[in-house]
Amino acid sequence: MEAARLHEYTEEMSEALSIDEVDRPEVTRSDDVVVRVQGAGWCQTDNHIIEGMWTDYVEQDLPMTLGHENAGEVVAVGEEVQTVSVGDPVICHPVMTCGECRQCRLGEDMYCENLAFPGLTTDGGFAEYLLTSERATIPLPGGVEPIDIAPHADAGITAYHAVKKAVDELNPGDPAVVIGVGGLGHIGLQCLDAMSAADIIALDVKESARELAEELGARHTVDPTSEDVPSVIDDLTDGHGAEQVIDFVGADATTGYAPDIVAPGADHHVVGYGGHVHEPSQALVDGEFSYRGTLVGRYTELQELVRLVERGDVDLHTTRYDLAEINTVAEKLEHGEIDGRAVITP
Repeated sequence: MEAARLHEYTEEMSEALSIDEVDRPEVTRSDDVVVRVQGAGWCQTDNHIIEGMWTDYVEQDLPMTLGHENAGEVVAVGEEVQTVSVGDPVICHPVMTCGECRQCRLGEDMYCENLAFPGLTTDGGFAEYLLTSERATIPLPGGVEPIDIAPHADAGITAYHAVKKAVDELNPGDPAVVIGVGGLGHIGLQCLDAMSAADIIALDVKESARELAEELGARHTVDPTSEDVPSVIDDLTDGHGAEQVIDFVGADATTGYAPDIVAPGADHHVVGYGGHVHEPSQALVDGEFSYRGTLVGRYTELQELVRLVERGDVDLHTTRYDLAEINTVAEKLEHGEIDGRAVITP
């Protein structure tokens, strides 16, 4: 089969991955599931993997097939698999977990002590077929197409996970700020609108993204390139600040907004990454606000997100690309030229 593989770390996206002929994965364990990939979302994390940013956090053996937002049709299953059958359309949770360690038993999939992460630690879905496990596969309801939902496997569940934490702290009418209405942000904004009665304020440097934010439920939009963000948030919240901030950018500039825009005792959720948090400890003590990280989400949260998609509450804005266009997608995302999500169709 054909697969898009990373042979060496590079910052040159035009030559990032090569299309190689590799062996098709086979069932070897009783809980294995082989999926014919119909859609695999391209993520900013894929660019970071190519650049080598993840080498300090996980072990990676190159060459490796990337792609961690995967959906398709089951074509083979291990002898003990019961929840999915050959022919079923499925979306794949990003990690394959053991189900036996303490974290798994607590339901914290992302903290599994024995996890494998296709596209990050093992071969992923930028290929014709993907090897995953029964614990990582979620059957799709009728009418939900694998190609259309694939990016929810990471982008969607990550946005949902952050929003779910924020919604727990929001009362009707509370101001909530969404920073970045791109691939993750436009999903998160819809989740926030569907799951709360908050007044949503959306920040983005692109006019098209701000217009999309208004269409998706934002009551106010802010252009950080021409407006003073703290002053605008101060005016919109009557000097109180935002009860929850969900930062889908995670750059130095956006995490730096927190002391000036977050209400006392509130949270700044860091979802996008690549920047740093540079704040004096006194700022956190004085405002008693918190920075909260977001690492994908639980298996059950992906199930919940699929329900929102099925109901029509969350819609993905996607563009499809052939496997041969993989490096074009990497370049486009690197230069901010993709609105919504890019989906590879092997």
